[in-house]
Amino acid sequence: MVKLQKVHGSQNKFFLLDQTELKYPLTNKELINLAQKLTNPKLGLLNGADGLLVVDNSDHPDAIGRMQVINADGSFAAMCGNGLRTVGRYLAEKYQVKEFKVATPQADLQVSCQPDWGNGVKTISVEISPVSFEDHDLPFTNLGGHQLINQKVPVFAPNLKFTAVAVPNPHLISIVTPEILKSNLLAELGTKLNRPNPYFPDGVNVSLVQIINSDRLFVKTFERGVGFTNACGTGMSAASLVFALTNLQAAAFDKLLTIMNPGGFVQTRVHQKDHHYWIELIGNATVTHQIKVAEAELHQSNPNFSNFRVELTNEDMIYHNFIKNSLNN
Repeated sequence: MVKLQKVHGSQNKFFLLDQTELKYPLTNKELINLAQKLTNPKLGLLNGADGLLVVDNSDHPDAIGRMQVINADGSFAAMCGNGLRTVGRYLAEKYQVKEFKVATPQADLQVSCQPDWGNGVKTISVEISPVSFEDHDLPFTNLGGHQLINQKVPVFAPNLKFTAVAVPNPHLISIVTPEILKSNLLAELGTKLNRPNPYFPDGVNVSLVQIINSDRLFVKTFERGVGFTNACGTGMSAASLVFALTNLQAAAFDKLLTIMNPGGFVQTRVHQKDHHYWIELIGNATVTHQIKVAEAELHQSNPNFSNFRVELTNEDMIYHNFIKNSLNN
């Protein structure tokens, strides 16, 4: 029998599969099919998810494992901050280590175990990098230059300023009023820029950000390959960086920020050294279900989810109680 997990970071939900435990690892085609089948909200397992996290061995000497992220639509993501926290917890428990690196498509990223939030909310810190504002790294075109940093783009929305940044997932960020955050702008812009368009040929994650105070933000994201999500780890990291760069009076660099989202909250620290940036993303890594299934079922084009043995944990209840109590204090 093979073990899978259903996990979440800030209610950004995934299935986690450790390929190193399989006798016959899945091909990319099989992984894409499995991701699409598992995550389907109507026909998938446990009401679906936002994506599939795949753990493999790494051939990098300083990384104890490798992470791939497959979105619900079958596309591969360059990175996933919320997903990396859950993979980080999995690898920490598997190898009994507290600090290590995980290989991702763009970089080997630092992971560290943190003290539990509240009573039993497992908490992990991960490095979000590399960071680039260059058009070829997102990529984007037809926006008037090689960078877009806190500039108006009337074709996106009148009077709003936007920043495009890769962390390394591509993000388009705008700091807005509560009224705009509640409007249909995010749905309209996210949909427009993730269909064929002359600006972001590969699509882009779009986030609107509300400043609550000098160390607290609220971020809502339309995620490429997913749509609206409870939380986007790289989106919240990118929003923290944009806030630090464009609101210098907040002195936000190297300061612990709290980033609220529809699924709860995370904490971030934005670092700068010689015009290079990276972000610490700190938050929960929650296992909601333990799953067992015969390995052969994973190779099927239409896996039979009635053959998956599912065990519910109490971690999601603990997480929700922690978030509820934290927001009420």
